[in-house]
Amino acid sequence: MASIRWSVGAGEDLREVVEYIARDSATYAAAMAGRIVTAVEKLRHHPRLGRVVPEYQDPTIRELIVGNYRVVYRLRGERIGIVAVVHGSQDILRHLTGRPWEF
Repeated sequence: MASIRWSVGAGEDLREVVEYIARDSATYAAAMAGRIVTAVEKLRHHPRLGRVVPEYQDPTIRELIVGNYRVVYRLRGERIGIVAVVHGSQDILRHLTGRPWEF
């Protein structure tokens, strides 16, 4: 079973997603947070569940699509690092530039 660690940036991304959605609906914001966390937890048993991020073409950089969001993660042996939670309309390369990938 793989271990999962969230980077500081990914944690901030998730918090911003929840805050943004909560402006309209606290209920929907909580539901989306739950969906994202549940999807990430599935990686413990299925680390390659997500697809390779097309912008990187690196088999260790993968993503889960959860609603309108891309949850980017990196595989390193039996460790999974959640790098970012990005809205699908955002430029992922711009969002991840300069962001630490360590976890």
